[in-house]
Amino acid sequence: MIYPIVAYGNPILKKEAEEIPEGTDLTALINDMYATMDFASGVGLAAPQINQGVRLFVIDSTLMLDEDDEEKGIRRAFINPIIVEEYGDDYRFEEGCLSIPEVRAEIIRPDKLTLEYYDENWNLREEEFTGMTARVIQHEYDHLEGILFIDYLKGLKKRLIQAKLIDVSKGKISTDYRMIYPLK
Repeated sequence: MIYPIVAYGNPILKKEAEEIPEGTDLTALINDMYATMDFASGVGLAAPQINQGVRLFVIDSTLMLDEDDEEKGIRRAFINPIIVEEYGDDYRFEEGCLSIPEVRAEIIRPDKLTLEYYDENWNLREEEFTGMTARVIQHEYDHLEGILFIDYLKGLKKRLIQAKLIDVSKGKISTDYRMIYPLK
C-alpha cells in the first residue's frame, strides 16, 4: 500500500513520536513505507510523514551515492532509534523533504553518528554511520523528534521560504505522489 505523504503544517510533523512496544509486528507497515518512499522517489521516510506517530523510519542512502564513492549506502528500517552520539566534521548539504516539496536548504550536520535501534526482527543494534547515510538518518530521526530540516534555518533564510511553506500547506504545489494538505 502506498500512503499519502503528510504535508508541512500538519501537527503530527511537530510532535515527538511514540515508542513502539517491543515485538510488535511491523512487517506490513515497513513494506508499505518502503513502497511509499520508492514511489515518491525519496531516500528516507519517517512514520509521522504517513500520519503514523511512532518511532520508525526507513532509508535508502544508496540512491545518494555514486558508484565510485567509498561509502556504499544502505536500505534499512530503524525501530525506536536513539542517537547515542553525533560527532566528526560539520558539513553543509542541501536537504529537501517529501513533506515539504519544492523547498530545499543547506543544513549543517556532523558527518558521523552512533545509533542504537531495533532492526526489522527486533534485534537490538548499535552501529556507527558516516557520510551521506549518517545525514539521511539524522534527517529522518529529526522527524521522530518533531523537528523539520527548516527548523535549522534562522532569520532571513527562514523568512524567505514562508510563502512557499504556506503554499505547501494549502496544496498549491505539484508532486508526483499523493499528499494530505492541512489547509486545503
